[in-house]
Amino acid sequence: MRERLKRLKMKNKWKKLFLGLLALNMLLIIIVLSLIFWPVSNNEYPSSDDIDEQESSEFIIRTTKQNLNNLVNAYIEKLLEGTNHHYRIALEEDVHLMGELPVFSSTVPLSVRLEPLVQPNGDLILKQKSISVGLLELPNKKIMEYMGRYLPMPEWVTINPEEQEIYVAITEMDIQGNFQVSAENIDLEANNIALKLNVPYETLGIQHLNSESLRGFYEED
Repeated sequence: MRERLKRLKMKNKWKKLFLGLLALNMLLIIIVLSLIFWPVSNNEYPSSDDIDEQESSEFIIRTTKQNLNNLVNAYIEKLLEGTNHHYRIALEEDVHLMGELPVFSSTVPLSVRLEPLVQPNGDLILKQKSISVGLLELPNKKIMEYMGRYLPMPEWVTINPEEQEIYVAITEMDIQGNFQVSAENIDLEANNIALKLNVPYETLGIQHLNSESLRGFYEED
């Protein structure tokens, strides 16, 4: 009788452990499914209406993919200092972003190919062409949402999962000297890259003379 009760208690114990493990697995499945199918956010791009217009001169700077690639990755390396995140850019026939995304307690390789589209205001849209996260099969929009959530980005870069694109507000970059940079032309296949540099006279300590000022100057003579 005692042996029978002992076996019964052991059976109940294993039954509770099995049910507990089953409940834990179900909870993990629900969490993963909710992360995958949760609606993605639609970020708004920065407005260029508030750009301070002042008298200045514009210069067109032409460069190569290699020069621009080195500059971009040097900026990214500085941005990621002190973090555990890793990604870089390769300018090839398109823009190739390579890095890692954290998944639970590990990381998975990230590869995104983007097409650069210059906007009328000089900003840049990187339109997603292909995207993958290791061997995981996830919706493209969800992967881009993870990128926006886990990868450190400058304030002037906005990831829009809904449109599957990255908005690069080049005109909003904070550059020492109060210079303003904008994209003029980016043709990676032809290795033809042109950037516009706006240099305000005020930055150089020069007071620009407009037509009214010149008229007054000659009248005094």
